[in-house]
Amino acid sequence: MPITVPPGVVVNIKQGEVTVTGPRGELSRRFNPDMAITLNNNSLIVSRPDDSKEHRSLHGLTRSLLASMVEGVTRGFERELEIVGVGYRAEKAGDKLIIRVGYSHPVEVSPLPGVSLTVEGTNRIKVTGINKEVVGEMAARIRRIRPPDAYKGKGIRYLGELVHLKAGKAGKAIGKR
Repeated sequence: MPITVPPGVVVNIKQGEVTVTGPRGELSRRFNPDMAITLNNNSLIVSRPDDSKEHRSLHGLTRSLLASMVEGVTRGFERELEIVGVGYRAEKAGDKLIIRVGYSHPVEVSPLPGVSLTVEGTNRIKVTGINKEVVGEMAARIRRIRPPDAYKGKGIRYLGELVHLKAGKAGKAIGKR
């Protein structure tokens, strides 16, 4: 399936390394030399030498990574997190993020290169960037500070993430006899 290259995006292919430049920035990545990447009439085409299992899986991976690179330099990627809990909040201090989630100290988070962090209100964090992998890694690092609790649901979660809550102790619900 060809990847359409929108106007304003420049793709350079040199010996297995592909550089994609667009309005939001530039991404470069080295691919497996077995995969043939060609640019024809504003569409990227990935082809494989044979139908072996390794080449079939590399073909899909290469195509997916190229599509993410093109989308990243045109629209970019974003991941939103929400903080749930009484007194839990986040604030911005310069380019760093200060998160207060029930520890004895505030947790300070520095963004990875190519990622920007914004805070909406006091309980929403937005991670944006052009590289899908780096945006996902930054969001995962923030979530790892205080993952959602299994009993009350307090913590940092992805926006829209479904947290299954466990039932508490059975004796507490019934009462003493």
